[in-house]
Amino acid sequence: MRRRVVITGMAGISPLGNDWASIRAKLASGTNAVTRMPGWDEVEGLHTHLGAKAAPFDLPPHFNRKTTRSMGNVALMAVIATERALADAGLSGSELLTSGKVGISYGSSAGTPSAIGDFGRMIRDRNTEGITANTYIKMMSHTAAVNIGVHFGITGRVITTSSACTSGSQGIGYAYEAIQSGKQVAMIAGGAEELDAIHAAVFDTLFATSVMNDSPGLTPRPFDARRDGLVLGEGAGTMILEDLEHAQARGARIYAEIVGFGTNCDGTHVTHPNAPTMAAAMRLALEDAGLDASRIGYVNAHGTSTDRGDVAEAGATRAIYGGATPISSLKSFMGHTLGACGVLEAWMTIEMMREGWFAPTLNLEQVADGCEGLAHIMGSARNIECEFVTSNNFAFGGINTSLIFRRWN
Repeated sequence: MRRRVVITGMAGISPLGNDWASIRAKLASGTNAVTRMPGWDEVEGLHTHLGAKAAPFDLPPHFNRKTTRSMGNVALMAVIATERALADAGLSGSELLTSGKVGISYGSSAGTPSAIGDFGRMIRDRNTEGITANTYIKMMSHTAAVNIGVHFGITGRVITTSSACTSGSQGIGYAYEAIQSGKQVAMIAGGAEELDAIHAAVFDTLFATSVMNDSPGLTPRPFDARRDGLVLGEGAGTMILEDLEHAQARGARIYAEIVGFGTNCDGTHVTHPNAPTMAAAMRLALEDAGLDASRIGYVNAHGTSTDRGDVAEAGATRAIYGGATPISSLKSFMGHTLGACGVLEAWMTIEMMREGWFAPTLNLEQVADGCEGLAHIMGSARNIECEFVTSNNFAFGGINTSLIFRRWN
């Protein structure tokens, strides 16, 4: 018997704000969170100097040196987002958390870059100066999931989704499947990423970053003819997924139901996106949900603002949804938050669905060749009442994901 899975808690730290009211206001303002990053112009050979820092956040009083010694910033954001999401779900301090019935499905592209640098210096200088017992814990790609488990005493299964730009969406999808199959009653799901010039350099070497360094408000520009690459951001997002019957029995507030998840691999090239398999992932999600594409009222695009990525995604989306389903990219407002984007964009998509108000793709003025034939939301937000929305993400390695959410009345 397939269990129904609902979302009972959501929270995050993002470049647009750390609560929906702040994020909603920023989306409505028509301005992005991109800035020129201090110090990046001093990195020789780095062409992009743009990034979107997470909004400031305060450490709770109980976060002290002892409780945070194994956390770099990526894990710290993940743990704080999870604490807020658990509170939002009414599960703070619940015995359920340590019962083995609650698991974690959480990811990031990498751990804290400064910790990676510590080991790099050891290789270069042939000494261990600066390396401590916690350096590796901060560096490892599953640092967020592990620190969440330790901080909250989670004893259920742990799924570590280090899959670059699909880390957060796979985190949600695999959590959904764990509950759907009856293996867990609830799951902590999401992803996080810490902004650093190291991450920017990865895309810079591929000539995939925006170099509009003197015009941060005009980039990124997903699907636009003048786009010149992505801008990186940072943050963390956590969703609390729960078996529907369990959530209803305890009187939990329900934000939305997860009804479909599809994921696959291109199997062709590490960095070149493949439209047919991207489309296949969307089709898998629709089949999982038992829905025809016409039932989807809005598509949240991955929309990185890269040349090949946007064209491949537009072609895949056209193949499945045609040209009538409204679509926009939230990366135009907050940059590409890598391991966090899947969950932050899903969170914001669900909130927009609940309001019936959907933000446009910022800076999209002239649709680029190959990106036409879609119902792009341009210029201003659009009011849309719908029962189902989808959020798509695509990552290096040809990893594709598609999630479908149902509005809960």
